[in-house]
Amino acid sequence: MQVKLYLQIPIVIIGSFINAGLFYFGQYFLEKAVHDSSTELVFIEVIANIINYAFVFFFWSLSYFSYHFLLKFTQAEMNSLRMQATMKETELNKIKSQLNPHFMFNSMNSIRALIDEDPSKAKEAVTQLSNILRNTLMMEKNKLIPFEDEMKIVNDYLNLEKIRFEERLAFKIESTPESASFVVPPLLLQTLVENGIKHGISKLTRGGEIDIRSSVKNDILTINIRNTGVYNKNKTSDSGFGLKNSLERLNYLFGEKGTVTIENEDEMVLTKINIPRSKEIR
Repeated sequence: MQVKLYLQIPIVIIGSFINAGLFYFGQYFLEKAVHDSSTELVFIEVIANIINYAFVFFFWSLSYFSYHFLLKFTQAEMNSLRMQATMKETELNKIKSQLNPHFMFNSMNSIRALIDEDPSKAKEAVTQLSNILRNTLMMEKNKLIPFEDEMKIVNDYLNLEKIRFEERLAFKIESTPESASFVVPPLLLQTLVENGIKHGISKLTRGGEIDIRSSVKNDILTINIRNTGVYNKNKTSDSGFGLKNSLERLNYLFGEKGTVTIENEDEMVLTKINIPRSKEIR
C-alpha cells in the first residue's frame, strides 16, 4: 500500500519518537537488571534523552527512505526512457510505412506513362527505379544514413522524373564538402523533392526547375530546396504530407533542432531543412 508523502513525514516523526522511547526504556531496564541499579528516572532527563534518540532514528529513517526513493525514481526513469524509445521506434516505423508506398505509387505512375510512348526510355526509367529501390531496401533498417547516400537517391529520382517531363524539368544539385560528414533520415530529401515536383512543377504547363543546395554553419546542416511554383499554406491538400511527416521524423530523431520550413521566395517555393550533427552514421 502506497502512503502519500504528506502523510509519511508525520508517521516517520511519530515512529522515531516511539522507537526512541522503546530504546531508552529498554536500555534503562536492561542496565537496571544487570547492574541492580536503583537510579530513579528524572522526567526532564527522560524527555531530553528520548528527543536525542528520536533525532537519531529520524535521520536514519530519512536516509533509508531517501535511498529507496532515489532507487525507485531511477528505475521509473529508466522504464520511462525505455517506453519513450519504444514509442519513438513505433512512430518512426509508422512514418516509414507511409512514405514507402507513397514514393512507389508516384514512381510506378511515371514509368507507366512512358511504356507506350517510348519503350527505350521506359527501360531507362526502370533502371533508375531499380537503383532507388535497391538503395531503399538496404536503408530500411537504418534510422540515419550518410548525406551523400541520400543525395544519390535524389539524383536518381530526378533523372527518372527528367525522362517523364523532358524539357519541362530542369534541376541542379550543389553541396559543400562539409555536408558529407552529416547523416539524414532515409528518403527525407527525396520526399520533399517529390512534393516540389508533384505540387509545383507538374502543375505548370511550361514546367519549371528545382535547385538543391546544402551548407554547414555552427554544426547545422542546412539544405535549401527551391522549386518553381507557389505555396499556399491555407490550401488543404495532400501537399502537406511530405512536410508534416518530414518534420515529425526530424523531431523524433533530433528534437527541436531538426526543422523543416516552407515559404514563397522570388516566384519560387523554398523548403529549408536544418539537421544538427549526429555521431550516428549507420
